Amino acid sequence: MGEFRARAPGKIILAGEHAVVHGSAAVAAAIDLYTLSTFHLLPASEDGGAGAVEVDLRDTGLVFSWPCSRLREALGDRPAGVNAPRPCSSDELAAMAKLLEQEEIPEDKIWLVGGLSAFLYLYTSILGCRPGKAVVKSDLPVGAGLGSSAAFCVSLSGALLVAAGAVSAQAGNGGTEWGSIGRDDLELVNQWAFQGEKIIHGKPSGIDNAVSTFGSMIKFKKGEFTNLRCTNPVKMLITDTRVGRNTKALVAGVSERLSRHPDAMASVISAVNSISEELSSIVESAAEDEVAITTKEEKLAELMQMNQGLLQCMGVSHRSIETVLQTTLKYNLVSKLTGAGGGGCVLTLIPTLLSKLVLEKTTAEIESHGFRCFQVEVGGRGLQFCRG
Repeated sequence: MGEFRARAPGKIILAGEHAVVHGSAAVAAAIDLYTLSTFHLLPASEDGGAGAVEVDLRDTGLVFSWPCSRLREALGDRPAGVNAPRPCSSDELAAMAKLLEQEEIPEDKIWLVGGLSAFLYLYTSILGCRPGKAVVKSDLPVGAGLGSSAAFCVSLSGALLVAAGAVSAQAGNGGTEWGSIGRDDLELVNQWAFQGEKIIHGKPSGIDNAVSTFGSMIKFKKGEFTNLRCTNPVKMLITDTRVGRNTKALVAGVSERLSRHPDAMASVISAVNSISEELSSIVESAAEDEVAITTKEEKLAELMQMNQGLLQCMGVSHRSIETVLQTTLKYNLVSKLTGAGGGGCVLTLIPTLLSKLVLEKTTAEIESHGFRCFQVEVGGRGLQFCRG
């Protein structure tokens, strides 16, 4: 029946994390690290009659499979209303929890439960209980604030909707050419992916799946998205500190600080909003020559530096983040945390005229602390498709 591949990018927050919860603008951008979902439907006869639904999570080395008959019994056969995504009900969540209890998920990978629940929900909602196989692999570290769960939900939703015939993709062939889909189809993918994100995170903002679906950069404020046109390439060094963090606790900590110091924290939130708004204008401004590009990058670096200072005021930095900041400062480079903080990832702006040698020295010194670095281009394409 043919193999179809969909890839969705991860994301970074350039400005506005935490403050966005309290009404500030935030700026997020796609990065060229992807999650790839490969999918094909299987005829029932290939699988001994009733068939099964299988997902191969390549990065974990784990494969899960459920007979279609068992899924039908637990969840019903309901690929109805594919063009109108609906939330997962509490009964469905309970049924999926029972299905997953029967799987041998290693204790150190118990975090997979959320992703597997999202997979089962998306699969059975879009395709019913027809046999098929999905293979998922990713460039993105899990739980580091780079939108790995959103990229999972977006790439998977895209592949399943194409298989269901609900989305028409202009796909390249042979794994080398990546094509896209129309705006309305992207919106449908985004809506489904958001339902998957809700299963994994409870009450996500929707910013991660929107960036992963549509790509480029967006400004997000009070639930409204504005697409930003990035006129010049922006490159970042991303450092994964490999320090896990509790996003919920960090968000709650900022709210508690706001309640203890309402006036001071209101000023902090207002300042972050100004930074996000100014940064939005700068990324959309045209720079035609080296001098203009350097000036633009200096302004971006200053805004990142100011945003990091305000994040420290909110109490969400961490000694691992400070280590990266101090290391990059030695090379006159500017960094800020991205996402929840408390560990996770740090962004370092790579100026266009930065020498390769300085970048290599910076990276080597950062990684000497046990951290891991990635070089990325910011503001690239969103969801893309390719035939196998």
